[in-house]
Amino acid sequence: MRPVLIFLTLLSTLALAQIAPYDQAPPVEPPYYRVRYEASTKPGELIFPVQYTVWIPEDVKSLRGVIVHQHGCGEGSCKSGQTGAFDLHWQALAQKHDCALLSPSYEQAEKADCQMWCDPRNGSDAAFQKALADLGTASGHPELAIVPWALWGHSGGGHWTGGMTLLHPDRVAAVWLRSGVPLLEANPDRATIKTHVISEGSLGVPIMCNPGTKEGVTVKEGRFAGVWPSNEAFFTAMRAKGALIGVAVDPLTAHECGNQRYLAIPWLDACLSARLPDKSGDPLQPMPTDEAWHAELLATEALPAAQFKGDKAKAVWLPNEAIAKSWRQYVTDSAVTDTTPPPAPSAPVVKGNELTWTAEADLESGLAKFLIERDGQVIATVPEEGKNPFGRPIFQGLQYSDTPAAPLVETRYTDKTAETGKAHAYRVISVNTVGLKSK
Repeated sequence: MRPVLIFLTLLSTLALAQIAPYDQAPPVEPPYYRVRYEASTKPGELIFPVQYTVWIPEDVKSLRGVIVHQHGCGEGSCKSGQTGAFDLHWQALAQKHDCALLSPSYEQAEKADCQMWCDPRNGSDAAFQKALADLGTASGHPELAIVPWALWGHSGGGHWTGGMTLLHPDRVAAVWLRSGVPLLEANPDRATIKTHVISEGSLGVPIMCNPGTKEGVTVKEGRFAGVWPSNEAFFTAMRAKGALIGVAVDPLTAHECGNQRYLAIPWLDACLSARLPDKSGDPLQPMPTDEAWHAELLATEALPAAQFKGDKAKAVWLPNEAIAKSWRQYVTDSAVTDTTPPPAPSAPVVKGNELTWTAEADLESGLAKFLIERDGQVIATVPEEGKNPFGRPIFQGLQYSDTPAAPLVETRYTDKTAETGKAHAYRVISVNTVGLKSK
């Protein structure tokens, strides 16, 4: 597979070579970079074209890791991967830990077999690692090829991220499996899916299984009813061997991602804080277990491990008290609380009657909207209404696989009621998804 490197904008020749709906990816310029590989016809290599977009924090000297946001199966989910690296909330997590944020987009046709990419043994493992090396060269961060991975995956993306964890446990800091897990035992109903083997190293990787309750927990029929039995089998097999694995059932959803990011991001934050080495190239730190909490499977209460009276070989594993409290809120109603305001916006610029600014998302609760003040009075909110059919309204909107809506929303406001020739003073205020305001 020959890489196509894109530094400033998408090349027109590349756009012509792509098949809709994969020819409308957001253009990239530093700190964003993209590579694209054509499909291969060689046995064992990836049969789909694929593009990888990465965001690199502008002030980082040496990357400590890469956070991978992996979409699920189907043409719509694959297309949605094109905006994953532009997500301000996930960027806040990456920024905190000096990590890159990478989002693949496999150019799968609607009726094609997604196992040909979501099983990493079918060429996507090799393509992914090649992309890390090529993007490292393009961005001036060659360490991208060797740093650890924090993996998040939805549906088939969970199958991929879980498979990568079993194959490369020494590279994986933590993995969040939203509605998808690797298959460990042969299933006559899913005979086309190859099984994986539990590796010894994967037992030390923090793992969270995150199905929706309507995927076989409380709703036993329908298209996604088999998700929970697969999650339960994976959890049971891994936990019986001592794996650091938990289960957080989304109490409101089926296969859509809902409000999972408000637990997934803090959980990954805790794991990255504990495991990332200070120096690129050094091995991952072992995950501490002395502060762990446990819960019964499908319960909504957790206890410190020392106080837990049940069978620990069957218990949900949680890394610490703070995560256990957020987990309890999430599995009850998904309303994870937050008491800290978001960072204030920065770099406001007024040209004529147009106001632009930059902003970082609140690590715990993301961004819901911005308030625009003129001369001390709020005159507008941006956007007027946050869009998210799957959970809390959010500034960038959300697609099915937890990525920003396209086209991307801009931090921009045009004041159409400003008086011509009169000087005005403007302020911009960030509001997170629990309603807290910045300075």
